[in-house]
Amino acid sequence: MLAEIITIGDEILIGQIVDTNSAWMATHLNEAGIRVKQISSISDDKQHILTALAEAHQRADVILITGGLGPTKDDITKKTLAEYFGVGFRMDESALENVKKIFAKYNRPLLDVNVKQAEVPENCEVIPNNNGTAPGMWFEHEGKIYVSMPGVPFEMQYMMEETVTPKLMHRFQLPRVIHKTILTVGEGESFLAERIADIENSLPPTIKLAYLPKLGQVRLRLSGYEDKAGDLQKQINHYAQLLIERIGKVVVTDQDVPLEKAILNKMAVKGLTLSVAESCTGGYISHLFTQHAGSSEVFFGGAVSYSYELKESLLGVKNETLWQHGAVSEPTVIEMVEGALANFKSDYAIAVTGIAGPGGGLPDKPVGTVWIGVASGGKTMVKKHTFGSKRLQNIERTAIAALGMLNTLLTELD
Repeated sequence: MLAEIITIGDEILIGQIVDTNSAWMATHLNEAGIRVKQISSISDDKQHILTALAEAHQRADVILITGGLGPTKDDITKKTLAEYFGVGFRMDESALENVKKIFAKYNRPLLDVNVKQAEVPENCEVIPNNNGTAPGMWFEHEGKIYVSMPGVPFEMQYMMEETVTPKLMHRFQLPRVIHKTILTVGEGESFLAERIADIENSLPPTIKLAYLPKLGQVRLRLSGYEDKAGDLQKQINHYAQLLIERIGKVVVTDQDVPLEKAILNKMAVKGLTLSVAESCTGGYISHLFTQHAGSSEVFFGGAVSYSYELKESLLGVKNETLWQHGAVSEPTVIEMVEGALANFKSDYAIAVTGIAGPGGGLPDKPVGTVWIGVASGGKTMVKKHTFGSKRLQNIERTAIAALGMLNTLLTELD
């Protein structure tokens, strides 16, 4: 079964908000065995919406729409849907009671414009909104299903999980989709593809391999739709193991989790701890770790030490090292990482120092020059990188490269 997602709203097209709805819905639908054929973002324009609906009708079995269901004049989705289906409106009593209940709960006056939110096209089945005033709407038209939901992410997500997806799964015999993800770091997509070309060529037609690159890392995802034989999971596991054996040194995990979470998991299992000394990343590495619940089991914390003074007082970097070699140098990063290890009493430490840009570069140390050190009680690894001129990319690249080096050290010392 094929689905199409249409998000409606001028605020998306001018970049005022990011369309997170489509990404969430695509992931959710895929897990349910529904393939997304196309995703479109369109303006709050009647003709634009009508055209998008007509074109989606030709491509997909299910058309999922978000946005434009609010109480203001610019929210025209409901009226446009009624015109598209050639129907009038009716007052839905359950939707009206929901609106009244919400306004009573917050002791707010119920305006006519709010009452009108309970008016729906005559041919729709109302989808309850337990988290807002705008009801969702389910339409069946010429053999196709249309579902219109609010653009507020948590309202849409609850509707999908509680009503829409179960209803679709009950209606159709959906195949079970199976994914297996292998996270790699430190090797480019083209090099990986060359190393595993024979394994990829040997995959049966039921299994596809996708390369999902990001700065400094590549996810390899094996995917397939379960058939009556029921042995797809076994096949995918087999090919995943072949890939891991081939590229083992750059594999971080075979779980679909972020790189920093994979490292936290790996260290937690071994009872290991970590601290950081950050200069050019300004706390970004610490943020990556601490955004995950339970990170304190592994992550002690560390120092954001931009200045010479803090590098000396917090990390024990020698004054003569800084003035002789500079903050962005191999001797400095070695003293930073070993100082973090000694002063913060962790099992492992990361240190980074560099020139993130866009200014501050020198002829011998251009913007993008970064030194990274990782250390344990028994070994220190140091590496110089020369990234580009974009500050935010340099910060992210530095963090990913540091995590990759830490993963290598963890693997070597197993």
